[in-house]
Amino acid sequence: MKTAGEQSLRFLVEKWLAPAPSVVVRVTAFSRTRWGGRRYVRVETMASGGARGLFFFRHDDGCWCVFPPTHDKPRTQLEALSA
Repeated sequence: MKTAGEQSLRFLVEKWLAPAPSVVVRVTAFSRTRWGGRRYVRVETMASGGARGLFFFRHDDGCWCVFPPTHDKPRTQLEALSA
């Protein structure tokens, strides 16, 4: 089981974007999802090849992940009819 620190936004930004101590990390967008109202942020760093950014989503348990909670993903019309 992962500790809360391993799912913190800071931990995940360092894991996925691997900024060096001198690299500037910026939050370029933050809001709530349309489907469930859960928080998300877009974090960006500058690399030698240009800007790199990722979206991070806050889950019900308070952890941040690079994927949205499954119940926040938009459903297809067929999925909505069968539910």
